[in-house]
Order: sequence, then structure tokens, then C-alpha cells
Amino acid sequence: MNEPTAEGRRLSRSFGWLALLGTLLVIAGVIGLVYTGVATLTSMLLFGWLLLVGGLVGLLHAIESRGTNYFWLGVVVAALNLAAGVVVIKHPEGTAEALTMFAALLFLTGGVFRLVGSVVVRGPQMGWTLLQGAFGLLLGLLVLFDWPHSSLYVLGCFFSLALLFDGLGLIAIGVGGRRIVSMVSERLDETAPAPDEPITSPEEEQK
Repeated sequence: MNEPTAEGRRLSRSFGWLALLGTLLVIAGVIGLVYTGVATLTSMLLFGWLLLVGGLVGLLHAIESRGTNYFWLGVVVAALNLAAGVVVIKHPEGTAEALTMFAALLFLTGGVFRLVGSVVVRGPQMGWTLLQGAFGLLLGLLVLFDWPHSSLYVLGCFFSLALLFDGLGLIAIGVGGRRIVSMVSERLDETAPAPDEPITSPEEEQK
């Protein structure tokens, strides 16, 4: 009877670590929402280092696959990732401005397409699609009109919100998992026979 208990404790600790990680992400998300400028630069630096690591990994894969038809394609893609990573790390402010402009254009085009599509199609979700399109259009205009100053807080705000919601999700999984493991363990303890209680077969019970 010790194996189920040990397994339950191990699962409970794992879910506890998930909840702890979620708490740290929530704290980082809240701090990022307060200091959006720092969060923007941090996200740009992380993005640059991810590009560098991805470029190095892609270059290693390309070297391992030399002699194949995809060798030069892998080398070119890895070189582009490495170059982009160096540019992002050396110029995080300019990268943030470019990405903010790109995000504003995405909001604008997405909002326009939703508005036009909802009017043309007139489906059952027309009102909700109109609301989404209007919100996307308004958000794109607000970001675009305040550019490049908006690059100081837009990306940092999105990055912090992503951390916040991911952390809340991990906390929910961790707390819910620990509760389920506790309920299952209690159920197993209730149905388990006592240590001194003899285990009888169905034939012996009928006798």
C-alpha cells in the first residue's frame, strides 16, 4: 500500500511546482504591466537571444545534413536567424518600434476584414464579429497614432499579459491537480483493508 501513497505524493509535488511556477509568472506579469517599458526591452532581448539560439541549432542541423538537397536552405535560414538575433539585441528600441508598427497594421487589417466580412456574410455571429472588428480597428488606430511612443508600452503590455494569463492557467492546473490527487488518495485509503484485517476470497465469504 506504500506505492500508491508515494506516487500520490510525487504527483502532488509536481502539481505544487506547477502552481509555484504559475505564481512566479503572475508576479512577473504584474510587474511587467507596471513597468511596461522594461518589459518591452526585456521581451526584445529575449526574442533576440531566441533567434540566436535558433540560428545556432539550425546551423548545427544543416551541418549534420550536409550532402542533402536541403543543406544550403538550412544554412541560409540559420544565417538569417543569427543576423536577425544580432540586430535585435544591438537595437532593441528600433526593433520594438518596427514590431509595434507591424502589430498596428495587423490590428487595422484584421479589424477591417472582420467588419467587411460580417456585413457581407450576415451570419448568426454578426454582432460579435462587428464588435471584434471595431475593437481591432480602434486598437490599431490608437497604436498607430501614438507611434513611435506606443512602442514603449504596447509590446511590453502584451508580453506581460501573456505571462499573467499563462501563470493563472498553471496555478489553476496545479491547484486542481493537487486537489484531485488528494481526493483519489483519500478514496484509496478508505477502501484499502486494514493491516490486520484478513483478505478473504468470495468463496470463503459465501461459506
